[in-house]
Amino acid sequence: MTVLQIQQPSVEPVSLADAKEHLRIDTTAEDSLISALIVAARSHVEAVTGVTLIHQTFRQYLSEWPSGTVSLARFPAVRVEAVTSYDRQGDPHDTMAAAGALQTMKRPAELALDRAAVSVVDPGYNGVEIDFVAGYGATSVDVPPDLRRAVLMLVSQWYEFRGAIAPHQQAVSVPDGFDALIAPHRLVRL
Repeated sequence: MTVLQIQQPSVEPVSLADAKEHLRIDTTAEDSLISALIVAARSHVEAVTGVTLIHQTFRQYLSEWPSGTVSLARFPAVRVEAVTSYDRQGDPHDTMAAAGALQTMKRPAELALDRAAVSVVDPGYNGVEIDFVAGYGATSVDVPPDLRRAVLMLVSQWYEFRGAIAPHQQAVSVPDGFDALIAPHRLVRL
């Protein structure tokens, strides 16, 4: 299963103003650096927790029609935008009619697909595309406060130690308390 992000979030879970207030910075000289740190911190929090903070659109590829349901790879899933299947010649077929109920209260969310409602039953490699939106909401206030705090902690850590820690090592440099903030949101697999 392959998943690609096809639409970035329109805002970040922490604004530049919030980050600058947290860092106690009142100049604009490093706004681009701080903005880049916010994006990197959001991406890191999303990667280690398995959740999507702000609404983003993803495309999940399947190589065959599932029997019953398919687990969506990003949480929390909000809605399905499109289901498209491609025949062996590469022609697209709108198969949104095959999409049934989206179970959003589960992690991962599950989408029911009705195999009988599609004309392309043997789509081939990555021949089924499911476009869906995932995220806690469209604005930063929709993001759980502990995850917003985790983003701020990372921004602060990475800003403070930007010269002492090589850029390729910064993602492993997390402040004390970070793991405790994100622990309730992590998906633990056995």
